[in-house]
This record gives sequence, structure tokens and C-alpha cells, in this order.
Amino acid sequence: MSTAAIEATALIYHAWFTGMILMVSSREGPQVVGDWIQRTFRRQHEAKFLSSFEKLGLTGLPPAVACARYHYLSNRIGGVEVEYMPESDRKAWVRFPHPRWIYEGTAICGVPESVSHGFLRGWYAQNGVSLKNPRLGFVCTSQDMTAEYGFSGYFIEEDRELAPDERLRFRSGSAPPRFDPALAPVLSSPVWTGDRLVRAKRNYAVDYVVNGLAEMPPAHVATHARLSARLIGRQYYRRLQAMLGVEEGLAAFGGFLLAMAEGQAERADVTRDGDRLVVQWHAGRVSSQAALGSEHVLAAWSGLWEGCLSTHDRLRSLTVTRCPQGATLIVG
Repeated sequence: MSTAAIEATALIYHAWFTGMILMVSSREGPQVVGDWIQRTFRRQHEAKFLSSFEKLGLTGLPPAVACARYHYLSNRIGGVEVEYMPESDRKAWVRFPHPRWIYEGTAICGVPESVSHGFLRGWYAQNGVSLKNPRLGFVCTSQDMTAEYGFSGYFIEEDRELAPDERLRFRSGSAPPRFDPALAPVLSSPVWTGDRLVRAKRNYAVDYVVNGLAEMPPAHVATHARLSARLIGRQYYRRLQAMLGVEEGLAAFGGFLLAMAEGQAERADVTRDGDRLVVQWHAGRVSSQAALGSEHVLAAWSGLWEGCLSTHDRLRSLTVTRCPQGATLIVG
């Protein structure tokens, strides 16, 4: 499988997730986008958190240390810059410096603090619950949008049980220790090979989209998710084209779709029908979850490739329909 295709897939899904955040926020307001992000991260937490402990080498560690190491390792796997600073067995910091992965470029200027609160409540505040440790909580000391020192805070195991509203606390004015890479955990190289890390980085971006679509109301999927996909395809196609070496012309766009299917660990077949292309996209994990959940979701996912085609050749059109193998894309 082409590394460039995998990286191109990671790029467009990453951008689409950020685009959805901005679209929901600007159309529906801070409360709605914050609630959606909380549901999205809660869903992802339930799917990933405990199941990853053993493969990340966290089993048996003190809870606060294990949680901080989890966020350090899992985010670095996803290509996110993050720091880990242990203070004791019962207190350990994480810090995500700028620039922030999730809000690429100028996007950070349009994201409300409710988004930060959403992923904190949906994930960080749930760590103690998932570990069945009622004394474990997270204290947030800095957020992405406040022009302090990035998103930062510490996991702490208290001497008493925490009330539900104490599992997440905000405490400005505290700063983490300086990051010392020598104290940071490392992934097992025999397990986490270079190829596996490339695929994991793609999955990191894809999973946010999959869970975000699953937690988005159908009406918002039909409008906000689809429009953001169409815009992201248009905005990012030239970067994808350069990454994959795609030339101009109808046949070249068919090659682009083949590469993007490959980047999703899926398969596509392209045939020429006169002056149009017929692409049979065979469903795998990504398209089954990110595209085929409903007609609204299929239309939203199709917007990525519609947007890419618009930049490749604005005089052509794309139609996408469900088929037994997955989806049929017709470029005419």
C-alpha cells in the first residue's frame, strides 16, 4: 500500500473533521458544537481507551500516570505534538503546544471554547469512570483558544472520591513543569513499526470523522457535514494531487480515486464508458462506517470527491449511489 495514499487520506479526513467543527459552530452556535464534540469524544473514548492500555504498555501503572501516558502516546501516534510531565505517582501533566493539530492554521481563531470543554467532558473527565477509580480527575490549566500555553492540565488521584462535577476542573494560573523527553514513554519498536504508525495516523484522523458523523443529527449531516466536505475537497485537492502525482484529465482523476480508496485500505475498480468514468468502490472499514451508514452520510462522504473533482475539472460532475459492493461513483 502506498504511503503517500495513506498520508493523503489522513490529510483529507483531518481537514474534514476541522471543517465540520467550524461549520457546526458558525451555523448552530457554541452550545450545539460543544455538545456534539462531547458526544463524539465520549463515543471515541468508549471505543478506544481501555482497549488500548495493553498495547501501549500501560497496564499496572498508577492511574494518573497511565492516563497521562495514554494521551501522550496515542496522540503522538496520530501525529500530534504533545508533552508528558510526571510529578508523582498520583499527578502527571500533559501539554499540547501550538500549533494545534485539530485546528490547522487560522481555524483556531473560529473555534469557541465550548469545543475544548466538549472533548474534556467527553474524554478526560471519563478516565476515572472507565478505570473504576472515583478519586481520579483532570484539572485543566490552559486551553487552546485563550492564547496561553496550549491545551494543558494534569491527571490527579485525590485522597477522596470526586463528585461527578469534580472529575473535570478548571484552574488557571498553574503551569506545567518543563518537558523532559528523557522522562517520556516510548513505543515498543518491534510492535509499532514504521508501516503501522503510518496506518495508525490515518486511522486517528478517520476515526474522528466516523464518530463525529455517528453523533451528528441527520439534519446536520445533510447540511453541515456535506457542505464542509464539498469545501474541503475543493480546498485540499491541489495538495492531494501533488502528494499523489496526479496529472490533469479524466483518466488521471480515476487514478486519484483509486489511490484514495487504497489510502483507506479499500479497493476500487475504474472503467471507461465513453466520456465518463465508472468507479466501483468496494466497501471496507472506512467507507462502511464513514459513508454507508445512511443516505445522508453517503451524500456527505461523496462531497469530498465532488469537491476534489470540482477543482480538478469544474465542468464535470459526480454522482454517487449505493451498490452491493459499496458505492458506485460516476464521473461525467
